[in-house]
Amino acid sequence: MMENQQQNQQTLKGPVTISGVGLHTGSHVNMTLKPAMPGFGIKFQRIDLPDQPIVKADVDYVVDTARGTTLEHNGARVSTVEHILAALVGMGVDNVLIELNGPEIPIMDGSSMPFIEIIEEVGIQEQDAKKVYYSIDTNINYYDDVKKVEMVALPAIDYRITALIDFNSQVLGTQHANLKSLADFKKEIAPCRTFVFLHELEYLLANNLIKGGDINNAIVVVDKQMTEAELARLATAFGRDTISVQREGILNNAQLHFPNEPARHKLLDIVGDLALIGFPIKAHIIANRPGHASNVEFARKIKAYIKKNKHNKDVPIYDPNQPAIFDIRRIEKTLPHRYPMLLVDKIIELSDTRVVGIKNVTFNEHFFQGHFPGNPVMPGVLQCEALAQVGGILALNPLPDPENYDTYFLKIDNCKFKQKVLPGDTMILKMELLSPIRRGLVEMRGTVFIGNKVATEADMVAQIVKREGK
Repeated sequence: MMENQQQNQQTLKGPVTISGVGLHTGSHVNMTLKPAMPGFGIKFQRIDLPDQPIVKADVDYVVDTARGTTLEHNGARVSTVEHILAALVGMGVDNVLIELNGPEIPIMDGSSMPFIEIIEEVGIQEQDAKKVYYSIDTNINYYDDVKKVEMVALPAIDYRITALIDFNSQVLGTQHANLKSLADFKKEIAPCRTFVFLHELEYLLANNLIKGGDINNAIVVVDKQMTEAELARLATAFGRDTISVQREGILNNAQLHFPNEPARHKLLDIVGDLALIGFPIKAHIIANRPGHASNVEFARKIKAYIKKNKHNKDVPIYDPNQPAIFDIRRIEKTLPHRYPMLLVDKIIELSDTRVVGIKNVTFNEHFFQGHFPGNPVMPGVLQCEALAQVGGILALNPLPDPENYDTYFLKIDNCKFKQKVLPGDTMILKMELLSPIRRGLVEMRGTVFIGNKVATEADMVAQIVKREGK
């Protein structure tokens, strides 16, 4: 099922503050999220430092991934950014300034849920600016032979993630988690807390590396036999009277929210770390044994790909295995065109503001008989006609009786032909509203793609007219 893609950028309705302790530094931190203008992105500001430097949430500024993701720029460092970034992505917040009076995001309970709650408390504001998604149109692979990490971004019509973990642990076993839509993030992923193996915890405690550590901000996986003396020592370290081990191999401070909560938290980390790409993407991410270091390197690779192919932003993904929203019979019920002038085979995407159609070009098209015989090229005017027909479906779709109306095109502007359309090509026809439909006037921008390359683009204005006698 296709995710309902957010159309416009979003920010917060007002400022909101949360306070807590940094896991690694032990510093008490006040963190305030503030609304920001469209295109601002996500940025951190260290208001406790001279000149209050700003650090953009960008993979280019990652300096450490040892026990979380740390950014540094302009002389300012911000640690453990992944959980707040995941919350912002999961809630669809694009533009926000995050003020901090310390070096680390507060750990809270080790999940993204406390941040989700304050975002919901203040509310989300839609902005008057489109949200531009970058479609991954080829497989992007990352592999770490030492850590046996595999990650791949596959072309998809939305953003989804599959994570698999295997730590050779009898307690955890092999786990996997799925996020089919960001709409499910709050319920399925946000509550999932970070986890740590007992042998790692003992090392961190012994070396004073988790000064803000508390038994309530992580799931502790007990991967060895514990003596009563060791349990007593651990209880003392965390200021508890007693600590015991549950049957599931988890310290008794925590009840798991999901049987695969560790795998879900790894997926949460992926959402947060890949936010550092700096662009919302459409792709299916599959990650085997991910960690912060591999997430960040993968984010670098995806960002480099997008920068190289930035002109391909928001190219529709055509998967012939997916059923059509409108097949040819439904198209014929909406449009008056018939052979040889019906130039749309199916509609694969349709919303209030955008439509994507498909036209398969074959050598048997009637116009190839006379248009450059021996060197067949689809006439540009017919490419515009195909766009116009797809635009007609977008214009008529909100009407309860579209079969009683026609669309007549009044104007075409800024028309450019950038690539020939030849027999065997599959035309991906995208039309987007430039403004709301008023008084039957429809302003649209159209693009013809062949693969991921733009073949034709034009701005069009049409008018919706009721048929005589209807």
